[in-house]
Amino acid sequence: MSKFNDLIKGETPVLADFHATWCGPCKQIGPSLEELSAEMEGKVKIVKVDVDSNPNSAAAMGVRGIPALFIFKNGEVVSNMAGARPKAALQSWIEDAI
Repeated sequence: MSKFNDLIKGETPVLADFHATWCGPCKQIGPSLEELSAEMEGKVKIVKVDVDSNPNSAAAMGVRGIPALFIFKNGEVVSNMAGARPKAALQSWIEDAI
């Protein structure tokens, strides 16, 4: 979990996308998150956390279904959501949280 903790700390808010390569809804939102990462560069850092490779981080966050998205500010969760959403909804959620 220490690598994950290092990812979520810092001045820039972080969106952690808990996903898996085999997850259909995760694949659905992947391109939207990549676009938002580029469009919101400097405002939010978007990181992907593969639940199969990082089961301890997923368990520590209480992830029970994927995709699970968490926004962190200064290492603390400020907002979270589960499931796929359209890009506009994701962007609105991110902007409200940061």
